[in-house]
Amino acid sequence: MKGDRVEIVIDIGTGVQTFEIDASKSGRRVEVTTSRGVVEVAEVTRTGKTVRSGRFMSDRVVALVEHPAEQPPSRRRPGREPRGQPALL
Repeated sequence: MKGDRVEIVIDIGTGVQTFEIDASKSGRRVEVTTSRGVVEVAEVTRTGKTVRSGRFMSDRVVALVEHPAEQPPSRRRPGREPRGQPALL
C-alpha cells in the first residue's frame, strides 16, 4: 500500500547505517523475505514485479522496522444508515 515503509539498520563495523525502502506509488507494497542468511526487502507492484530491492546479510542486520501507512478516515458519516437496511450492530 502506498506509504508503507521499511527501515533497515545495518552494522558497518564502525557504526550503523540506515536504509529505507518505501512503497512510493499507489498499488505497490513492500515485502520482506528472509532465507539462507540473507534479508531481502523489495518494493513490489500489484502483479508481483520487483521495482527495487535491497539485500542484506542477516548477521549484519541490527534492526528491521516496518512502518505501515496510516489509514485515511472513513468517509461514511456516523449514525446514518442506508435506506432499507437495519444496523448490524
